[in-house]
Amino acid sequence: MASKAKKVFILIGTRKGAFVLSGDERRKDWSLRGPFCETWPVSHVIADPKTGAILAGGGNEWFGPAVWRSDDLGETWTHSSEGLAYPEGQDPVKAVWSLARGPGGLYAGVEPAGLFRSDDGGRSWQHVEGLTNHPSRKEWQPGGGGLILHHIVPHPEDARRLWVAVSSGGVFHTADGGESWEPRNRGTRADYNPEDQRYPEYGQCVHSLALAPGANGRMYQQNHCGMYRSDDAGKSWVSIEPGLPSTFGFPAAVHPRDPETLYLLPLNSDIGGRYVPDGKAAVWRTRDGGKSWRDLRDGLPQESAYLTVLRQAMAADALEPAGIYFGASAGALYASADEGESWSCIARDLPSIASVETLVTDG
Repeated sequence: MASKAKKVFILIGTRKGAFVLSGDERRKDWSLRGPFCETWPVSHVIADPKTGAILAGGGNEWFGPAVWRSDDLGETWTHSSEGLAYPEGQDPVKAVWSLARGPGGLYAGVEPAGLFRSDDGGRSWQHVEGLTNHPSRKEWQPGGGGLILHHIVPHPEDARRLWVAVSSGGVFHTADGGESWEPRNRGTRADYNPEDQRYPEYGQCVHSLALAPGANGRMYQQNHCGMYRSDDAGKSWVSIEPGLPSTFGFPAAVHPRDPETLYLLPLNSDIGGRYVPDGKAAVWRTRDGGKSWRDLRDGLPQESAYLTVLRQAMAADALEPAGIYFGASAGALYASADEGESWSCIARDLPSIASVETLVTDG
């Protein structure tokens, strides 16, 4: 029996709502829909692989936090903020910054940095107090985007294991469903600290965190101060910066099947403008876990391209060969259907892009 044709959806979070790009498995022609979510600021849009539901997290101090849900691929939406609040007397939750679906439920990371869980698909939320109660919490400091929990990485099989990334608090891991947490930052720098405090237990400014496919404990981290790999589930990290044009950037996207393959988009520096080096756009790929790097430029602008790509704005799809996508803060979305060998711009003039994720379905 012939296999069913696939459909590919690119889920885009922007400062003026969510958008959905849809295409077939050739990934040549795309149709854009949106803006959705009443044009609220949307920080992250994901798909629940079990149900096909699309979930969008966002808000701000004026709207408040909310998670939007669509069960018909974006045609209609509902939203809820039930339970997305800290106890009275604490700083209020401003916005949802990140979402993740794992075997332990649906999770939301918020500003000020904290974690919430939903057991009913985002209709109601419970505060994961163990993280907020960690002894280091009072020492976390806001990064450039605020004090935010921006990456949530569930273990794919163990509902009790979870990693989160906080700017600026570092990486934390739980093995008991969120009751207790331990910092996992050994080997990552904090260059903004005094020289004798460059490798603290916590307080690093993580930009992106990813778990590689397979069960070997491989993780990658783009940090404000370097690029790192872990081979022991984040207990220790080693630098994989040699060969890159910069130690600074935001997104990191893993290959869907190969734990040795990773994609980055370095920027020139934290104080030099935060755009692609020399105004020439390139995605950098490693095929050997960061031992060597290759710049991928075919089809990307190579003159006067002062692009910035934010921490959740790069993703891969699950097709063969894998598709790679990234969105710029200036509103352009780029795609590669051949694992980065060549690129094309598939959407222009969108609002500033905060996140890019994918969903592949049977057509």
